[in-house]
Amino acid sequence: MARKVLTLAEVRDGALRNVSFEAISTAKTIAEGGEVVAVVVGASVRSLAPELIAYGADRVIVVEHEKLATYTPDGYAQALQAVVEQEKPEGIVFGHTALGKDLSPKLAAKWQSGLVSDVVAVEATGGNIVFTRPIYSGKAFEKKIVTDGLMFVTVRPNNIAPLEKDESRTGAVVDVQVDIKDLRTIVRDIVRKTAEGVDLSEAKVIVAGGRGVKSAEGFEPLKELANVLGGAVGASRGACDAGYCDYSLQIGQTGKVVTPDLYIACGISGAIQHLAGMSNSKVIVAINKDPEANIFKVADYGIVGDLFEVVPLLIEEFKKLKVHS
Repeated sequence: MARKVLTLAEVRDGALRNVSFEAISTAKTIAEGGEVVAVVVGASVRSLAPELIAYGADRVIVVEHEKLATYTPDGYAQALQAVVEQEKPEGIVFGHTALGKDLSPKLAAKWQSGLVSDVVAVEATGGNIVFTRPIYSGKAFEKKIVTDGLMFVTVRPNNIAPLEKDESRTGAVVDVQVDIKDLRTIVRDIVRKTAEGVDLSEAKVIVAGGRGVKSAEGFEPLKELANVLGGAVGASRGACDAGYCDYSLQIGQTGKVVTPDLYIACGISGAIQHLAGMSNSKVIVAINKDPEANIFKVADYGIVGDLFEVVPLLIEEFKKLKVHS
C-alpha cells in the first residue's frame, strides 16, 4: 500500500542533524513505494533541501519565516499544521530528540491520532507497518501497528541507518508561506552548556565517566580519548551529582538515551538507571577497578584496572593507529 509520508528535518547551527536522514529512511519503509516528503523549517534553510533529496526525499517543502529562526512549539506547530493540511499525508516521522519529543505529541493531539515514540526498528509486512520500541528501561521490546488515522512516529537516533547518499538524485523543492502569529513563547537567547564538538545523542563513539573519575579534572583524559576517536563525552548521574560535569552530559533513565557504535564506560559501576540509557550500544567497553561491578554484566569487553592508568594507554595506542592509517 503506497503512502505519502512527511519527515521533519532538524537543523542545528545551520546544518542538518543526522537523525533527519534516519527519519527519511524510516519514512521510505512506511511509504512502501509511495512519496517521501521532507519538511525543513527555519529562517533561512532552503539551501539544505538538496542534501535531503540526496538522502532519499522525493520532494522537499521549505517553510521560512523570521519567527522560525529558533524552535518554539507554537511556531513549528503552526508551520507543520499548514503543511499537513496541504499535503494530507498518511504518516509523519520525527527524530526522537528534544524537539521531536516536544512537537510530535502536540501535533498528534491536534489530529487526535496515536503516537509511536522511540522507535528503533520498522518493517512493512502483510500490508501493515510494524514498529519496534523499547519498554521497561530497555529490558524488553514491544511491537506496535497503527490501524487507523494519521501515523505519528519518532525514531531513536543511531538505530535506523540512513539511505546511502546519492548526489545524482533529483526532486522538487517547494516553498510554503505560513503566517506565524500569536506566539506564546519567544526565544531571546540560547545558552549552551553542552561540550563543544560531537552531539552526544548522535555520536558514534562515546566515552563516559562515573564517580570513579573522582573530580572534574578526572574527565580530562576521557575528553582526550573521545577527541582521538572523534567521539563525545558523557557521564553517569553520579558524576553529575558530584559536580564533576554538567547535567547536559548525563546518560541514563533521567538523562539522554544513546546508542553509539562504541561506548566506553570509565569508572561507572553500572546502576540500572544508567544502563537504561546506554545498554543498546553496539559495542560496550567497561573500565573499572572493581571486577564485580555491574557494568561488566552488559559489557562486550571489560578491563579491570585503574582508569587513570588504562585510558592514557588507550589514547597512546589509538594515536599510533591513526598515524599508521
